[in-house]
Amino acid sequence: MNLDDHPKAAELGWKLRSSRTGYENEILRLREDHFEVPGSGGKTYAYVERGPAVIIVPVTAKGEIILLRQYRYPVDEYCLEVPAGTARDAGDLSLEEVAAKELKEEIGATYSRMESVGSFFSNNALSDESCHVFVAFDVVLAQRPEPEATEEIEAFPVPAGEAIARVRRGEMKTGPAALAMLLCEPKLRERGFLE
Repeated sequence: MNLDDHPKAAELGWKLRSSRTGYENEILRLREDHFEVPGSGGKTYAYVERGPAVIIVPVTAKGEIILLRQYRYPVDEYCLEVPAGTARDAGDLSLEEVAAKELKEEIGATYSRMESVGSFFSNNALSDESCHVFVAFDVVLAQRPEPEATEEIEAFPVPAGEAIARVRRGEMKTGPAALAMLLCEPKLRERGFLE
């Protein structure tokens, strides 16, 4: 066995002995790798393979950000977020196309311009998920949302400055959504939506 999907581990001298899938569905796979590390003997690493995800900060022409109040079963709480979704099940769609799809499904939004802002890892100790952040401008809630059966979502506009203040006060407890908002701050400032 080799570490074709982990070339840096191979460079470090890690030797993969076995790999198995503990569970898999359309959006994730639980993988368990057994390997040898020089000087440490055998080790096991279990993690979730999710692949890329998109997070979208939707901004109206008036400079309001559409925030979501969404129920999240694992923590049994309503969480303050922005639209997001996985690209694992998106087939050949580009990340920007996945972002547009999520905007339509979650909040029924159209937009005039979408810009890529950057990316980050959501939890690199437990998952390979990379989050790709987009900001959508001139967003209009023009259509009826098409949420999945488990998505309990309330969308509401908040002035950009207030939305960023909520993030800074810790009201947005979903880490990837909070970081996405902060990464969009320069774009919001360029547009004159922040002082």
